[in-house]
Amino acid sequence: MVDFALIGGLVTVVFVSVLQLTLVLHVRNTLVDCASEGARYGALAGNDPADAASRTRALLSQSLSARFSQDVSAARVHRDGLELVEVEVHAPRPLIGLIGSGGSLTIHGHALAEVP
Repeated sequence: MVDFALIGGLVTVVFVSVLQLTLVLHVRNTLVDCASEGARYGALAGNDPADAASRTRALLSQSLSARFSQDVSAARVHRDGLELVEVEVHAPRPLIGLIGSGGSLTIHGHALAEVP
């Protein structure tokens, strides 16, 4: 009986830890996807970095929560002779479920800017 209680508690802790790790990875992958999609949208001819930031905020609000879309910035940058649109997202890392802040995640999305 005691062995079952000890092992059951340990298995429960391991299960909850794996579940939380899965949730953190899901949030990170969703942030990467939204930042990249926003950068691609901002890189289209006729769009600017403000369009990229607003598109990223909209995607994050739809995918996760408005809490994750509060700190989004976008800019045109030059790297290796190429003009890129870079979207940067600072979001809280979920601590327990999607609640709490276990630190922060900084995600960058890039896309090659189209020349009109």
